[in-house]
Amino acid sequence: MWLLKKSQNKVSSRSQIAIKEVRDGILVLPNKEYRLVIETSSVNFELKSEEEQDVLIDNFQDFLNSLPGSLQILIRIREVDIDQYVAGVELQKESETKKEYQTEIDDYCSFIRGLVSGNKILSRKFYIILPYKSEGKKDFDIAKGQLRLTRDLVIKALEKLGMKAKQLQNLEILNLFYSFYNQDQLKTQELTGQALKALVEEKYV
Repeated sequence: MWLLKKSQNKVSSRSQIAIKEVRDGILVLPNKEYRLVIETSSVNFELKSEEEQDVLIDNFQDFLNSLPGSLQILIRIREVDIDQYVAGVELQKESETKKEYQTEIDDYCSFIRGLVSGNKILSRKFYIILPYKSEGKKDFDIAKGQLRLTRDLVIKALEKLGMKAKQLQNLEILNLFYSFYNQDQLKTQELTGQALKALVEEKYV
């Protein structure tokens, strides 16, 4: 199993991506730098009326003006694993006792496979990364407190724009990085809390 094989490289993957640890939903980086990651939904601007678009622009401007510091916006585009989705639907067939429902499931799965045949289905996820750099002897708790204050401000502003937002927690943050560096394995070897614990304890990362 590739996931449990130690790297032949002398430099660990952890040092290559400059992450010291993930703690209480906060990325801890070298040089007393920290990051908090917010996942957010999107707004289809083109489907809004002209009046609604004007309101969105004004609210977004107010949001930018209210920020206490800088931020980063990340758009993650990934290919959707249709095979896994269809396999999940087909599992439901086993619990169906009525033949007409079984037939409908077969027809639906055939329709989905035909629909995406030769085409890639892409999903988009949006993230806002809030940075913080400690000065002097400020510790992690102070950095966490400052980031959470900024988080609350940002989430409130996003909700005013009609978007849903939430802070990513430890495993979700690690899974985001995992998806960047292990795209081929992600379909068959999902990162779970149990797998992560094994990797860290055995120093595979």
